[in-house]
Amino acid sequence: MIRTEIGYTTIDKITVREKDLAKELLGQVDFVDMMMLAILGRMPDEREKKMINLILVTACDHGLTPSAMSARLTYLGAPEAMQAAVAAGLLGAGSVFLGTTQNAAELLINAARDLKDEDGDDAFVACARETIRHAREKKQPIYGVGHPIHIHGDPRIPTLAAVSRDNGCFGKHWRLMYAIERVFRDEMSKNLPMNAVGAIGSIIGDMGLDPLLARGFMLVGRAAGLIGHLYEERQNPIGQQLWDLVLEQDPRNEIPGKRRGAE
Repeated sequence: MIRTEIGYTTIDKITVREKDLAKELLGQVDFVDMMMLAILGRMPDEREKKMINLILVTACDHGLTPSAMSARLTYLGAPEAMQAAVAAGLLGAGSVFLGTTQNAAELLINAARDLKDEDGDDAFVACARETIRHAREKKQPIYGVGHPIHIHGDPRIPTLAAVSRDNGCFGKHWRLMYAIERVFRDEMSKNLPMNAVGAIGSIIGDMGLDPLLARGFMLVGRAAGLIGHLYEERQNPIGQQLWDLVLEQDPRNEIPGKRRGAE
């Protein structure tokens, strides 16, 4: 028999994680409650709820990122299929953009496995050195540091750290991430401050959640932001300008002007 434990439907009832959708959930729980009930089979406590909301808000929008541009350009070609445009924006959530939160969480959780929250700073710095050395030997990136724009420090980090402290989610993974930043700066003379990816990876680790959820939460948050971009695209479109800019920069393009509807 093929079945799922998440939910099922009968002729007069919809059940999600053993709760009656109409009588026990609708009008009584918010989206984060419902999302976590579906994912983990339980409601989040207040601390978890605040932290998950923090991640969703962080992920929502960063301006004209590759995901937003992908969504807008897909909408330009298929305005009748908003879902395709949102999907296009999310499909690029990999090991370079957006999905790196999962990579950062995996890195920190694996590296901090033998550390304890009460360990001294020297233990965390030593672990950071070993983490960087191991990554270099394997020719793997260190996720969660550096930013192409916020070269003097990601402005989101102080708030993300403060909220984590206030909610008891500032432990060994946060401390290791700060130690990695410190080793790059003080011992290797590299300006690679922690970014939001590193912060969210730290949060996931200190919450004891599966790293996969780091990517999942980013996808949920970014989907909302992409809907915002598409709503704006319908009202004040810039997708055609983005495409025109590509044509203008292509030295092989010998036909001036716009090419709406042409490949």
